Amino acid sequence: MTERADAVAAIAEVFRELGFEGASLSAITARTGLGKGSLYHLFPGGKEDMAEAVLAGIDGWFARAVFAPLRDDPDGEAAIRRMLRETDAYFRSGRRICLIAAFALDGTRDRFAGRIANYFTAWRDALAGALRRIGRAEADERAEHAVLAIQGALLLSRALDDPAVFGRTLERLEADLLRR
Repeated sequence: MTERADAVAAIAEVFRELGFEGASLSAITARTGLGKGSLYHLFPGGKEDMAEAVLAGIDGWFARAVFAPLRDDPDGEAAIRRMLRETDAYFRSGRRICLIAAFALDGTRDRFAGRIANYFTAWRDALAGALRRIGRAEADERAEHAVLAIQGALLLSRALDDPAVFGRTLERLEADLLRR
């Protein structure tokens, strides 16, 4: 791997598996295939710079694939269905943890608190906007509940080693969010 984007993707998986604190430079070099010098050339700020790049990549993907359609698509129902499909695909039907949530749960949270809060706030607010466009009462509360249900389902799917938990949660959310 020689491109920064490839390195970021590999580093993200190391962080998913080992956490920020547990991700040693040797684990990162082994996964990326890059030497320490190359890593520091790509990420002069070290592991913290790597984490910032990973979080920015995740945030950028969600901003394009999930948040923008929820905010901008005049067909709020289609946007919500897209959110659920894209979320399912991104989290590999419950087989992949939410790295931003994982960072929020450990000592890493303080280092990246603003980015973590912005991610969840953007998701909640974009979904609430789509819910308002389709005339749903209590749009803010429903949106918050949906993000909470998705995150909880990811955790439970991993804890039980049962990705079907995530799928069932997304199905229930679709019914609940789009029910008239």
